[in-house]
Amino acid sequence: MSHSKSSRPPARRDRRSTGPRKSSQAQRTGEIIAAIEPLVSQCGLYLEGVTVGRAGGRAVVQVTVDLPSGPGGVGSDQLTDVSRLISARLDDVDLVQGAYNLEVSTPGATRPLVEPRHFSRAVGRLLRLTPSGEDEIVTRLRAVEGDTLVLASDNGGAERRLPIGRVERARVDIEFHRDGEEE
Repeated sequence: MSHSKSSRPPARRDRRSTGPRKSSQAQRTGEIIAAIEPLVSQCGLYLEGVTVGRAGGRAVVQVTVDLPSGPGGVGSDQLTDVSRLISARLDDVDLVQGAYNLEVSTPGATRPLVEPRHFSRAVGRLLRLTPSGEDEIVTRLRAVEGDTLVLASDNGGAERRLPIGRVERARVDIEFHRDGEEE
């Protein structure tokens, strides 16, 4: 038996606008942040960001944590501890519907530096940065004094001071061997 095109029901269209969906996504992300931020702080870490998306039919919750300030890195034990706490909290508060993957990580060495806290974490490191109206420079960050970067000079002269607000782009330049270190 054949069916004519006219006997088929009309195609269903998803009439939802993307506006409310996006705001509910932003609201859910905000609720996740509110639920996990105290746990991240309890572990001595700073909640850098949370994103919620989908991959392969599952929700994916990506949580980025870092040290609050100063040099050094997040230890693997700290990352494991905070991951377990976040996972348990998300299961308790049920903010993510259905099965989901939780990914807890650090921002990585080459992330953009934009906040004073980011720069304070990079003291002593080689930076690749672009001051407003200038070409990109590669220089070592000596210190952060408030909202001002103290940069090493190229030729042993006076250090340069640069307000963070004048930095268009900045990131750590990975060094495989620093001058003065043994190989």
